[in-house]
Amino acid sequence: MSVKAYGAIAADNPLEPMAIARRAPGPRDVQVEIAYCGVCHSDLHTVRSEWGGTRYPCVPGHEIVGKVSAVGAEVKGFQVGDTVGVGCMVDSCGHCAACGEGLEQYCENGFTGTYNGATADPPGHTFGGYSQRIVVDERFVLRIRHPEAQLAAVAPLLCAGITTYSPLRHWNAGPGKKVGIVGIGGLGHMGIKIAHAMGAHVVAFTTSEGKRRDAHALGADEVVISRDAAQMQAHAGSFDMILDTVAASHDLDAFTSLLKRDGTLVLVGVPEHPHPSPAIGNLVFKRRAIAGSLIGGIAETQEMLDFCAGHGLVADIEMVAARDIDKAYDRMVRSDVKYRFVIDAATL
Repeated sequence: MSVKAYGAIAADNPLEPMAIARRAPGPRDVQVEIAYCGVCHSDLHTVRSEWGGTRYPCVPGHEIVGKVSAVGAEVKGFQVGDTVGVGCMVDSCGHCAACGEGLEQYCENGFTGTYNGATADPPGHTFGGYSQRIVVDERFVLRIRHPEAQLAAVAPLLCAGITTYSPLRHWNAGPGKKVGIVGIGGLGHMGIKIAHAMGAHVVAFTTSEGKRRDAHALGADEVVISRDAAQMQAHAGSFDMILDTVAASHDLDAFTSLLKRDGTLVLVGVPEHPHPSPAIGNLVFKRRAIAGSLIGGIAETQEMLDFCAGHGLVADIEMVAARDIDKAYDRMVRSDVKYRFVIDAATL
C-alpha cells in the first residue's frame, strides 16, 4: 500500500514529499498509524550520507509514536487502538547469543535499522518514521503508557531516552553515585533527567554558561563549565561514571581525569572525526575505563518507557511540520533547539 512520506533522493537534495510502499501486515506484524516522529542527529547524518552507505530514496525517523490500526492473526501482545512506539530497530537475527540475551542492538548478524536497513520489502531497504504508517514485527513494537497529552514528547525517548538510560542502568547510576553528563542536547538533556530520577548526584558539563539554568531545571545538582580549568579541577577523581553524549571530536582526558578509581567514561556520541588518542596513564594508574554503549535492547527499551512513564519523564521538544524539516536540520547543526524536534505526522 502507498503512504505519504518525506525523504531525500540524494545526499545533496532537500527532503521532499514522496509516496512509499508499506507491506500488508503479515501474521506477526503490527501496523501503526504514525502520530509523531522525533528528529535525531542520526537522521541528518544518514540523509546527507555523512556516515556513508546511505541507500536512496532515504526516509529517516526512528523515534516513532502512533496507534495500532491492524494486527496479524498470530499477534498476541497488541490490538487495534493501542498506543505504541517503534525505535531504532525493526528486526534482528533472533538466534545469536546477543539476541538470546535480549540485546538485539548487538545482534552478531546485524540488526535491521528502522530506516536504511536491508530488507526483503521493496525497494530493498527500510523506510522510517517520516511517514504516515509503518508495519513492524510485533517483537519490535513497544507499549506506551504515558498520557495522551504527552505523546509527542514521548517520541524522542525511543532513541534519546534509551541511548542514555541503557548505560546509566548498566553502570549502576543511582543513590550514592556521582554521575556526570557531558553535553546538554537531545541526548544529554534526557541523560540528566533519567540520572536524576534514578537518584544519582548529577553533574552537567557544558561549554555554555547560558545553559547553567536549564541544566539545573532538568535535574542537575551541579553544573560545570568544561572550558574552565578550575571548575574541572575541583571535581578531579570524584565521579563513578561520566556519560559523554557529545558527537564532535574532543579531548577525553579532561573527563577521564575526573573519574574515581574504577570509574568509567561512557561514550554514546559518534564523532565524524576520531577523538584525539587518550592519555593511557590516566587509565592505567586508577584502573579507569573508556567504554561505549549503543541504544538498548527491546526489553530494556520497554523498561525505560515504563520508568519514564512512572516518573513523568518526557523530552523537551519543539514541534515542526514535515515541510520544515530541512530548516530543522540546519538549526540542529547549530544546536538551536531545546532539545529535540518532533514532526507532527498530520502535516504529511
